Amino acid sequence: MPNIKSAIKRVKTNASATAQNAHSKSTMRTAVKKAENASANKEENAKELLVSAIKQVDKAASKGLIHKNTAARKKAQLMKQA
Repeated sequence: MPNIKSAIKRVKTNASATAQNAHSKSTMRTAVKKAENASANKEENAKELLVSAIKQVDKAASKGLIHKNTAARKKAQLMKQA
């Protein structure tokens, strides 16, 4: 643990930011998997899940969790499946 007050605060804020980023990225991955499974199984709510997955991918890209080209590629793959 650091001795300097600002370094202690930085450690705490980094830990909370890492936790928030991990949660957002996990939410995005889950939404993408649900949309992929729904389109593969021809479920009724596939379109709704696709929209929510694209929204999560865009949100992750805007926060800098994934690169914008990665987001575009994921969205293209989802649209191709649907």
